[in-house]
Amino acid sequence: MNAVWHCIFVRPFFWLAMLAARLPQSWLMRVAKLSTLACWPFLYRRRRVASTNIELCFKHLPLSQRQDLFNRNLLATVTGVLELFRAWYAPAKTLSGFADIHGLERLQAALAEGKGVLLLTGHFTHTELAVRLLGEALNRQVRVVVRRHNNVCIEQAFEEARSKVFGDSIEKKDLRALLKALRAGEAVVYSSDQNFNYQHAFVPFFGIPAATLTATPEIIERSGARILPFWFYRDADNRYQIKIDEPWENWPSGDAIADTRLYMQKLEAVVREHPEQYLWVHRRFKTRPAGLPGIYL
Repeated sequence: MNAVWHCIFVRPFFWLAMLAARLPQSWLMRVAKLSTLACWPFLYRRRRVASTNIELCFKHLPLSQRQDLFNRNLLATVTGVLELFRAWYAPAKTLSGFADIHGLERLQAALAEGKGVLLLTGHFTHTELAVRLLGEALNRQVRVVVRRHNNVCIEQAFEEARSKVFGDSIEKKDLRALLKALRAGEAVVYSSDQNFNYQHAFVPFFGIPAATLTATPEIIERSGARILPFWFYRDADNRYQIKIDEPWENWPSGDAIADTRLYMQKLEAVVREHPEQYLWVHRRFKTRPAGLPGIYL
C-alpha cells in the first residue's frame, strides 16, 4: 500500500475528495457555496491578497462592483478545489457532456505532425479540470506542469492522483523533463504568468509591472514544439467552454521580452472576459521593480 495512506490526517480528506468528485454538477456548486461560507474565517491571508489584486487591477470599477468581483472570485477559488478533485478522481462517464471544446482540430493536427505541443495558458481556478476534459476529448493524456507541495505525504497523494489522468507531472523548474516531453511529441499545458524572481522581465499586466518568466519562447525554440493558446471558463450554466486558439503570428519573434509582453496582453484580454475565474489569490505582483514599494502587507 502506498505510504501516503498511512498519514492519518490525509487519508480521510482524500476519501472525501473522491466522493466529491462524483457529485452531480448542481450539487458540487451547492457544496462550493457552503464551503466558501465555512472556510471564510480560515482564508484571511488569501482574501487579503485577492482583495489587493482586485483593487489594483480593477480600480476603475465602483467599490460595489469590486466587492462583488471579490466575492465571486472567492467562491470560484473554493469551487476550484472541488473541481480539482473532479479532475483527479471523477470517472470518465461522470465528465461526459460537461464541456464544449472549440478548435480541437488544431491540436489534433499539430500532434499528428509528430511534434510536441505547448498549450500556453494562465492560472485559472479550474485549470486541471479543463486539462482533464481536454484529454477526454482528445482520447490521450495531456501533461501538466506543477509546483510540488512541501508536505511529502500530501505531494505523494497529489502525484498519485495526477499521474492516473495526466501521466507523470512535470515540476515547474524541471526544464529537462519539459523539453523531453515536448521532444517526444506530447501535449503539455504550461503557464508562466505567476510571479517569478528569476529569468524574468517586468511587463504590464492590468497596467501594473508584473515579474513574468521570459523563458517560454526559448522552450519552444529548444524543443521544436508547436505552441497553441489554451483558454477556458465555466459558463452561466456551469458548463466548461474550452478553446484551442490559433497560434500568435510571429511568436516566438526572437525578442523574449516582446514575446512575454504579448503573452500578458493576450492573457489579460481573456481574464477580463471572466475575471472572477482567475487565480487572484496568488501574489502576482510580489516582485517589484527597483525603487517601488511592496504591495502585499
